[in-house]
Amino acid sequence: MQIALYEPDIPQNTGTILRLCACLRLDAHIIEPAGFPVTDRAFRRAGMDYLDQVAITRHGSFQAFEDWRRSERLKLVLLTTAGEHGYLDHDFRDDQVLLFGRESAGVPDAVHAAADARLRVPMAEGLRSLNVAMAVALVAGEALRQTGGFGR
Repeated sequence: MQIALYEPDIPQNTGTILRLCACLRLDAHIIEPAGFPVTDRAFRRAGMDYLDQVAITRHGSFQAFEDWRRSERLKLVLLTTAGEHGYLDHDFRDDQVLLFGRESAGVPDAVHAAADARLRVPMAEGLRSLNVAMAVALVAGEALRQTGGFGR
């Protein structure tokens, strides 16, 4: 199980997600361009003291990420407010990358089309979305519960 962030634009959310990945031993992928400098120095300045504990791969574009993902034969699971099914109804597997969009704009149609599954986090009617770091925590927790990944 791996986490990917599509062009993140809030460094504090990215730092929180990377810390979560470190604590849960999940690999992290950042698809650039990001809305802030994506460097070890920038993350350390933001208080990301777990940086040495997380495997981060930076991809220069979505196409570069897709080339990598396909070469690894991994399925792409997009979390989106436009998802067809709730994440609790999905059968998570170790060969999936969980992709989360930009805080300000989600992902473009081409990224939606590339996904093998599009899931949503159910929430109260009339509310737009959760903070992306909270969504990652919810979905990663369920994915790890299903795959027996906690405590690896």
